[in-house]
Amino acid sequence: MKKPVYGMALGAVLGALDGFSSLLSAPETAPGILGIVIGSTFKGVLAGVLIGWFATRVKSLPLGMLFGLGVGAALAYVIVYLQSLEPGSPSYFWEIMLPGSLVGVLVGYATQRERRAA
Repeated sequence: MKKPVYGMALGAVLGALDGFSSLLSAPETAPGILGIVIGSTFKGVLAGVLIGWFATRVKSLPLGMLFGLGVGAALAYVIVYLQSLEPGSPSYFWEIMLPGSLVGVLVGYATQRERRAA
C-alpha cells in the first residue's frame, strides 16, 4: 500500500477514535458527538495524507514523528481556534490538542515504519 493511502486510512481510524475520546474527556459534548467524530475523522484523513506524503520523501523515523506531531498539532489548533470563535463556548484546549497531536505522532510513526515504498 502506498504511504499516503496507508496514512489516510490509519488517520481516519485514529481520527474517529480521537473524536469518540471527547466523550471521556468532556462528557457534556455527547449531544454533538456525531459532528465531532466526523470532523475528527476528516482531520485524521487530511493529516494522514500529508504525513504519508512526507514519509515518501524523507526516510527518518524521528523526523517523520516530528512532522506528524507538527501536522497533528496544527490541525488540532485550527479546531481550537474555530471553537474559540463561538461566543460563550467553554475552552477545550487540551482536550483537543493532546489527542490530535497524538494522532499525528502515531501516523508519523506508522508511515515511516511501512516498508513498501510509494
